[in-house]
Amino acid sequence: MLVLKRLVAFVVTYVTVFIGGAALAASGQPEPWQLGLQQGATPVMDNIIWFHNCLLWVIVAITLFVLALLIVVAVKFNAKSNPVPSRTTHNTTIEVIWTVVPVLILVMIAVPSFRLLFFQLNTPPADVTVKATGKQWFWSYSYPDSKFEFDSLMVQTKDLKPGQPRLLAVDNEIVVPVNKVVRILTTGADVIHSFAIPAFGIKIDAIPGRVNETWFKAEREGMYYGQCSELCGKDHAFMPIAVRVVSDTEYTAWLDQAKKKYATDDSVRPTAVAAADGAH
Repeated sequence: MLVLKRLVAFVVTYVTVFIGGAALAASGQPEPWQLGLQQGATPVMDNIIWFHNCLLWVIVAITLFVLALLIVVAVKFNAKSNPVPSRTTHNTTIEVIWTVVPVLILVMIAVPSFRLLFFQLNTPPADVTVKATGKQWFWSYSYPDSKFEFDSLMVQTKDLKPGQPRLLAVDNEIVVPVNKVVRILTTGADVIHSFAIPAFGIKIDAIPGRVNETWFKAEREGMYYGQCSELCGKDHAFMPIAVRVVSDTEYTAWLDQAKKKYATDDSVRPTAVAAADGAH
């Protein structure tokens, strides 16, 4: 009975997701029994989903074709049906076909693949820049253009507020404006981490001593969650990423508050202290 219940639940979920639409994935976070990718919130993720779906149909067609060949071979060329086997060892036409057709399929796949890679890696002029520094085990975010920085730690289960997802909610979220190009700079303070947000279609390593770059342009307001996707130590599973996408008006208001709340005091930096000592 348990197996039957699980099978029914799987079928219902499959029909809901693939026939009823992508409503389950619209919240910017994983859902129970979710199948497929999260609904895209950026042009990059929309392209990734389109490419994924196209490849799925290509793979299904190839698999069915190979299955049909195996059935034909098993039925037509077994010892009972074909007691006197053919001694043919070569067939030029078939050999040309099974060489040329896979090459054409790979070329067909390569064209949109390279186009998508270029789209992901070619960062357009940014409206907002956010630097994400991975630490054991939390994220620090700075807005270089506005000169403030803050830490973002996971909210413990006992402190969760209504609507906050367990293991994904944080105390301080990244806030960005909707329909604006956001450049993300990543680095690591100790070990290699990875900055990943599925709904945005971004995943990039945060490596100590190096700054990597990616970008996104969120087209819908809301909360979007991700996690560190590089095994970075014992609390690897507890350093989530939360991005709140808001309107331009809300972003401007948040930015004014954040400048006061998280403002960086240059006077306490080591370089500033050294300069002051040198002046004396």
